[in-house]
Amino acid sequence: MLWFLIIGMIAGWLAGNITKGSGFGLIGDLVVGIIGSFIGGFLFSLMGLSAYGTIGEITMATIGAIVLLWIVRLIK
Repeated sequence: MLWFLIIGMIAGWLAGNITKGSGFGLIGDLVVGIIGSFIGGFLFSLMGLSAYGTIGEITMATIGAIVLLWIVRLIK
């Protein structure tokens, strides 16, 4: 459980830096990263891909978080 939160926090921070230029704070990065990990897992499974290891999990969650932020900005 703790590892899942750490991966989510890293992915949220990376997505925030890639899309906006800065993170969203500790809680914001954690929420974006956790939701992004679910989205990333869903997208990877649709494409028939799988992520192995820590780097793969962070990559998958970051891609999902970027997609989440992109969708939120479209709605805004």
